Amino acid sequence: MKVAAYVRVSSRHQKTDSQESEIKKWLDGNGITAKQVEWYRDTESGKTLNRPAFQRLQKDIFGGKVKTVIVWKLDRLSRRLRDGVNLLADWCDRGLKIVIVTQQIELNGPVGHMIAAVLLGLAEIELEYRRERQQAGISVAKKKGIYKGRRKGTTKGKPERAIELKDKGLSPGEIATALGVSDRTVFRYLGNNAVGSRR
Repeated sequence: MKVAAYVRVSSRHQKTDSQESEIKKWLDGNGITAKQVEWYRDTESGKTLNRPAFQRLQKDIFGGKVKTVIVWKLDRLSRRLRDGVNLLADWCDRGLKIVIVTQQIELNGPVGHMIAAVLLGLAEIELEYRRERQQAGISVAKKKGIYKGRRKGTTKGKPERAIELKDKGLSPGEIATALGVSDRTVFRYLGNNAVGSRR
């Protein structure tokens, strides 16, 4: 019987390295060897459960091959509250143990189901807050007459676009919300150009 380690990113431009690193630390700390672990890696949105690696994980759970699932954060499983709650309720009913590494929580049974519902609700609120911040940043950029939207065929948050917005007077925070990325990502995009903005 295997321990399942599930990781997910939303696009091919992202990597699961940081998630895997944290999960491996937990595995090492709990004496679980690489041979005992099966990795499931998805590059899909968390808004759907129809993801290749996730479906393979479900199949292995139903087949009795997996009794423990380890994730970096609970929202790696689902971005939708209803889907996530239903999923975890089913897993807890099957006697599965779910480990959330970053929050240092182990879920199983009825109490695990209840805690999972709360955590998923908070994750959904956080996602909505980020969307509101992004829209606020776009509104600021539009008022300044410098928001053109994403060009066809370009990726979100290109370094060149970040530099362009900075040159037009936007702060790193406004750039982050306009591009839908973190402040840290903006500073990385800007490099030396961001030094003056930090002061």
